[in-house]
Amino acid sequence: MKFFIDTANLAQIKEAQDLGVLDGVTTNPSLMAKEGISGEENVINHYKAICAIVDGDVSAEVISTNYEDMIKEGEALAALDEKIVVKVPMIKDGVKAIKYFSSKGIKTNCTLVFSAGQALLAAKAGATYVSPFIGRLDDISVDGLGLIEEIRLIYDNYGFATQILAASVRHSAHILGCAKIGADVMTGPLSAITSLLKHPLTDSGLAQFLADHAKAAGK
Repeated sequence: MKFFIDTANLAQIKEAQDLGVLDGVTTNPSLMAKEGISGEENVINHYKAICAIVDGDVSAEVISTNYEDMIKEGEALAALDEKIVVKVPMIKDGVKAIKYFSSKGIKTNCTLVFSAGQALLAAKAGATYVSPFIGRLDDISVDGLGLIEEIRLIYDNYGFATQILAASVRHSAHILGCAKIGADVMTGPLSAITSLLKHPLTDSGLAQFLADHAKAAGK
């Protein structure tokens, strides 16, 4: 399973990259705003800065909601760097745009997916990635991981090449659940990724090893 980090924070992206497990980045307008990035030129320069840090795909989201403007905006984003994946919302014009981009060899990420039917449409249109938001489903008492399971079954039934990118991942249980089901990618905050490092027995075991070493060295 690929690990993407869901942020526009360059320091966190670099930390994840330096950890050696990062495969890509997902961003959106909300994450850009959180980092104080505004204005077309600043946003473009920020995407370029992200691409300079990571080796893998970088999802850059279109703001437009009509077909013609999505195409114009998406083509401009894709031209920034070969790593750019054009992130398109799951709406009617978005599905049409995904079909267009796929015919032109431009990678796409269909975002704001909350049902298996939406994921099926995205795959039919040729999306590179589909992003079901499991954390947001959990927030309304719907089983987010259950949706990943449904999509995995459907895609495997018909051999769709679209990758399941589990989004809105909140914690280590989400990550491990996605890995067990067979999600192709997970994207979440740095805190969710680093939470996999933690186990109390690791901490206590290391403390004991160091204490024993110090005692032996003092003899």
